Amino acid sequence: MTDHDPRPLRFTSTDQGEELARAELYGLLARLWMAPPDAALLAQCRVAVTEAPEAGGLLEAPWQALVAALRRTTVEAAADEYDALFGGVGKPEVFLYGSFYLAGFLNEKPLAALRTDLAALGLTRDDARSETEDHLAYGCEVMRYLIAGDDLAVCNLEQQRRFFRGHLQTWVAALCDAVEAQPQAQVWRHAAQLTRVFMDIESQGFDLLEV
Repeated sequence: MTDHDPRPLRFTSTDQGEELARAELYGLLARLWMAPPDAALLAQCRVAVTEAPEAGGLLEAPWQALVAALRRTTVEAAADEYDALFGGVGKPEVFLYGSFYLAGFLNEKPLAALRTDLAALGLTRDDARSETEDHLAYGCEVMRYLIAGDDLAVCNLEQQRRFFRGHLQTWVAALCDAVEAQPQAQVWRHAAQLTRVFMDIESQGFDLLEV
């Protein structure tokens, strides 16, 4: 897992590669769930493409809504919103960790199982980060790596399916529910909606592998 800032999503055409679009979207979601956007990311959103190659795609409307929200906000307002939702002193309004949704507490068995699977993939947490590996941003980073990485023994559809089924599909919808229930969620309401739709699409895609 790396703290390299991913580029915002560009809707790529089929001949440019759907896998690239998947990796870029996971990268953008990792960036937004880890920290509020900085000036560079907001500047990229001001020129981001918002139309999909084929109108009416499931991701198009939530992507357009998120880009619009990012264009309306400022670095300061986004930082305040992120802190109000996910930071602050004591218990945050919304937890970003899988263990909380799966076990009711932080640092529980789901985190231990995740660490075992990450070790099998040859991945470890960046020691410079304070967040544990079950943070949503880390999960998105892992998926981006499994899609776009060069090690074909690890970076393949089967490993993507296993990781997604075991460590994202089981709890991300509950996190999105929690974010959307917060009145102060302006930017992250739309991030949650895009995340939910994308995870649904990913789930359906992996369903096809299991038929």
